[in-house]
Amino acid sequence: MIRLTELSLALDHSPAALRDAILTRLGIPDQELLNFTVFKRSYDARKKNSVISFVYIIHLAVEDEAALLERFAQDPHVRAAPDTHYYPVGEAPADHSERPLIIGFGPCGLFAALILAQMGFHPIVLERGRDVRRRTKDTWALWRNNILDTESNVQFGEGGAGLFSDGKLYSQIKDPKFYGRKVMHEFVRAGAPDEILYVSKPHIGTFRLTGVVAKMREEIIALGGEVRFESKVTELLRNDGRVEGLRLADGETLYSRYVVLALGHSARDTFRMLHSKGVFIEAKPFAIGFRIEHPQSQIDRVRLGKYAGHEMLGAADYKVIHHAKNGRAVYSFCMCPGGTVVAATSETARVVTNGMSQYSRNEHNANAGIVVGINPEQDFPGGPLAGLELQEALESHAYVLGGEDYCAPAQLVGDFIRRRPSSELGDVVPSYKPGILLGELDSALPEYAISAIREALPAFGKQIRGFDRDDAILTGVETRTSSPIRITRDPVSLQSLNTRGLYPAGEGAGYAGGILSAGVDGIKVAEALAKAMFADLGQGAEQ
Repeated sequence: MIRLTELSLALDHSPAALRDAILTRLGIPDQELLNFTVFKRSYDARKKNSVISFVYIIHLAVEDEAALLERFAQDPHVRAAPDTHYYPVGEAPADHSERPLIIGFGPCGLFAALILAQMGFHPIVLERGRDVRRRTKDTWALWRNNILDTESNVQFGEGGAGLFSDGKLYSQIKDPKFYGRKVMHEFVRAGAPDEILYVSKPHIGTFRLTGVVAKMREEIIALGGEVRFESKVTELLRNDGRVEGLRLADGETLYSRYVVLALGHSARDTFRMLHSKGVFIEAKPFAIGFRIEHPQSQIDRVRLGKYAGHEMLGAADYKVIHHAKNGRAVYSFCMCPGGTVVAATSETARVVTNGMSQYSRNEHNANAGIVVGINPEQDFPGGPLAGLELQEALESHAYVLGGEDYCAPAQLVGDFIRRRPSSELGDVVPSYKPGILLGELDSALPEYAISAIREALPAFGKQIRGFDRDDAILTGVETRTSSPIRITRDPVSLQSLNTRGLYPAGEGAGYAGGILSAGVDGIKVAEALAKAMFADLGQGAEQ
């Protein structure tokens, strides 16, 4: 295959125009182009008031690839295409009996289980929450009726925290083995739209993602794996620096020398249990802040100009950053075009916000986290769990500020900048359910974060016109941007530094930040675990 890059076409080009453009660019007749696929499609909106173009990366086959590559040897945009296929590291022997255990069934646990099942290892998945159907009902109970189920909610259950989010499937991780393509292909096989394989910023959306996740669970089971819901792990069995198994809340004990720790970033009770068992954990940086909402139409106009609302472009997104005078970085996080701000707590008497979009991204508002980066040395010294404790304190205070009924505290941007409480909404209608309580947010975050955000908002208004409009809404608090800890692992074996056979993985362990990167990390640890099992069985893994 040959890779052709930087192929530009007009936004409204016809399907036939793409093939014609390839032929023209390569200077070959139609019969020489055997086939082609779109590897990536992005758009260039830098000249949004004159023209927006699609920019393609194409993988193609021709009759004489060697001759074509030789002819374009000096052209950096015509090269041999990389091999993006996924190759398993081996196949489990038919007579193996020890089954790997996977704690957590978010994106990381899902892909760890799928890869191990596809290799024949028959993993057992232990998920504290419920399946997607029941979990969705439990989550809506909080959003509609202020009723929280602490084991089945936005954070816990099949699909993990990423299920109730924008369903973004892009990441800036290094991926030399194209594991991300494996993630995308498995999603498409399970019912996701084909376009996620090639659009530059793919997403699925919550309602479509639920069906995809359920279909992938069915495949794991069909391959001999097992998925147990409402199976909370309460104890790690560890002896002489080696994991031996797990004990569940119902008293059952499962023995295995191979455990994938695919926790989400909100499994605080499990973090504490692991710390008490002596598993090496360290504090890591994360970010805290608020959710901000604007009309999506405003963001579209600013970002896309005269092309705002074009069906091929969809709802526009944005990314902003400001370095405040106090040394803090303030930036947008988890931007959700055409979405809603959602209640994301998993603990009684605490308020947490997050953002969510459906596949259509057609809700009235755009929202994003506006957050401030913080670090252990400067902001929460005191041990590996100090960041977790800071999150808990901020979320408990937000619960009080919101009226102690899971409503969230909120303030208009103009009032926040001018240091005055809000008492009345403007044109921007907040989307957070179960509701907001207007007031003042100064006490919701540490002073350094408040002052940095207050300085950043007008600066963002210069980057995106109207970003600091008076009636934009700030809703608090956004604290679970990433895990406050890292369950550190060896960079080669991917096992815990001091617990052999334990594979910390994904977002909760501090090794991912979103659906795609968590899925990729799940593949990596599944392969590392499989290689260890092959070695223990006296077999070499296929490379």
